[in-house]
Amino acid sequence: MRNKILFGLAIVGILIGLVSAYIYSRQTPPQPPLATNYNPYVKGIFANGIIESYAANGENINIYPQVSGRVAGIFVQEGQTVAKGTPLFAIDDSVQKEVVAQNKAQAQAALALLQELKAEPRKETLTIAKKQVEYARASLKYQQAQLEITKKEMAINPQTVSKLALENVQNSVLIAENNLKVAQAQYALTKAGAWSYDIRNQQAVYHAARKTYASNSALLQEYVVRAPVTGDILRISTAIGSYASPQGVYGTYTQGMDPVVVMGKKTAYMQVRAYLDEILVPRLPTPADITAKMFIRGLNNVSIPLQFVRIQPYVVPKIELSNQRTEKVDVRVLPILFKFKIPEHMNLFPGELVDVYIGKKS
Repeated sequence: MRNKILFGLAIVGILIGLVSAYIYSRQTPPQPPLATNYNPYVKGIFANGIIESYAANGENINIYPQVSGRVAGIFVQEGQTVAKGTPLFAIDDSVQKEVVAQNKAQAQAALALLQELKAEPRKETLTIAKKQVEYARASLKYQQAQLEITKKEMAINPQTVSKLALENVQNSVLIAENNLKVAQAQYALTKAGAWSYDIRNQQAVYHAARKTYASNSALLQEYVVRAPVTGDILRISTAIGSYASPQGVYGTYTQGMDPVVVMGKKTAYMQVRAYLDEILVPRLPTPADITAKMFIRGLNNVSIPLQFVRIQPYVVPKIELSNQRTEKVDVRVLPILFKFKIPEHMNLFPGELVDVYIGKKS
């Protein structure tokens, strides 16, 4: 009886195993999380690539402010299309505004003094100088009359006037004559107005003050950073209150200085910047014979044909894909640019890493 029970249990286990195997065989086998790409070319060579916005010349547009300070406002969003001249972000300009106001006041003061010099002589000052001439002339006339009286007295009775008294009267006449000459010279100087050298010097001071005001006013405009071209906002690397400078903003993840804003132009094409290891450079076909495909990571054997654009003929350290500017590496790579038409119903974004295979046209 016991043997029959054991035999029955064995038969049930076998049946359960067969049913499970059948059910498992009917299920779709699980896909790997990442696709395994293949080399589509005979003797093709591999390169790492990064997708960028298509630019006929250069790369994506990295935007840095011309001045340093706290970010006071951000006026755009990532993914937004903006026209040339659109404000992107603003740096706190409170200090610069005060500097411009001070420069303006200094220029106005310099101009006022220049106008004052050009307006000389002042009517009231010229009137006083004229009256001083009249007073000096009257004093001379009085002293001359006193000298005549003294001479007549001496002619009548020489004993009544001493020699010293006569000399004193004569000296008074000489003093009065000199006073008249001084008053006349002062009147002529006042009437002539400001000295030409003083006017030229003040004019130079005014021009310097005006240029300082214009320079700082122009610098004030740089506290609002505007879009240099029409394009798309790809990345904003700052926040209100963060510190930005002409070197960019500090990146928490990259631990380096990043552009404040990155822009690109929306077209029907995107470009791939492939980095070919230096040991594979000798195997690179001539530009006329280059053909290439890129594989999107995560899609099983999905490739996109690439159009060769140009080679950047300078081998550089392999730091572009890690964005670590201070990274010390021994591997050097040759940048090669391709472009491709954006496939429909496929999500591709600048900054995405891809695998690039380069072959030779048959």
